[in-house]
Order: sequence, then C-alpha cells, then structure tokens
Amino acid sequence: MPTSGQPTPDEALQRLKDGNAAFMADKPVEADVSRDRRLELAQGQQPFATLVGCSDSRVGPEQLFGAGLGELFIVRTAGNNVDTAGMGSIEYSVMALGVPLIVVLGHEKCGAVAAATDIVTKDARFPGSIGRMVEPILPAVMAAQRAHPDGDLVEHAVEENVRRMVERLQEYSEPMLLEPQQRGELKVVGAVYSLSTGEVRWL
Repeated sequence: MPTSGQPTPDEALQRLKDGNAAFMADKPVEADVSRDRRLELAQGQQPFATLVGCSDSRVGPEQLFGAGLGELFIVRTAGNNVDTAGMGSIEYSVMALGVPLIVVLGHEKCGAVAAATDIVTKDARFPGSIGRMVEPILPAVMAAQRAHPDGDLVEHAVEENVRRMVERLQEYSEPMLLEPQQRGELKVVGAVYSLSTGEVRWL
C-alpha cells in the first residue's frame, strides 16, 4: 500500500541511479543529516527503497547511493541472503512503510560467496556458524559453475546469488509482496556493486 508522497517504483530507482552516478563522479553528497531532519524522523520514517545488501564494510548503501537519514530501509547479512528476520523486515517495509522499491545488492569479491565457492570446489569446512550461514549460497555457486565453467566462478556466483534472491522476492514470497508487484506499486530489482569503480551495475 503506497504511502502518500512516495515516489513510483521507477522514480525511486532513478533516484538510486542518480545518487550512484554522483558517487562515482566524487560529487559532494547533499544528504540531509541535520538536527531538523533528525527531529522530523523521530516522528516516523518513510524510506523510498528497501535495500537487501551484504554486511561487507566496503559496501555502505547510503554512501554509494548518496542517501541520507530515513531514505533507505536496509537489511544486511553476509552474502545478502535473507533469513526469517530479514524477510520479515522486507515485508514490514512494504506493508507498513509503503516502500515502492526493493533492491538486492551483491558486490564483487564477496567473502561469503567466495566461502561458498570453496565449499563447492574444494570441499572446504568453516568453523562456528559460518558454514551454515553460506549454505543458502551453494545453489547459486553450482548454477554459476554449470553456466560458466571457464569464467571467474566467484563473480558469476555473486550475480547468480542476486538473481536468485530477486526471483524469490518476485515469485515465491507472501501475498503482501506479490500483490503490490502485480498492481505496479512495487518493483524488485537486482544489482552488483564494483568495489574498485564505485559503479552499481543493474541486472
């Protein structure tokens, strides 16, 4: 249910594209982080996009999209995978906040995807919860391995992992996510961020 004043899904996407273009060009960020803005947000939030990203410290969504306080609703886990808490957070952003856009953002040289790749190709083992954490990425690695046997497996798996998460949100989610997409009120897109250039490449 879109909230009054929210952009359309395409307008929200364009805002992110414009913000990333400014970031790549080293233009000053004009994001509002003032005291007045903080006081305004204390009364409630109205982010224009939900971002499902990786925990990697090099991938700061507000910075690479030039966003300010209260503009992005962010769900971050290693490998940009979504568990029950993450999915519930995404659903809340759409149902309660009327967010018109969900972006699944992977990035090059992702450590979680590299770990999943080592499990597939080297039968690697990882201590603690790390192995269980990357298990959901294994199908993406195997699919990338079949489709690109001679390419950079980690980078192809990064993209495949994003595509699979997008597909899950577009086709295999709860009605609260599917119905606004069918009405054109919500869009789900995938992207991959380049650490070296700062570019967000949209899939």
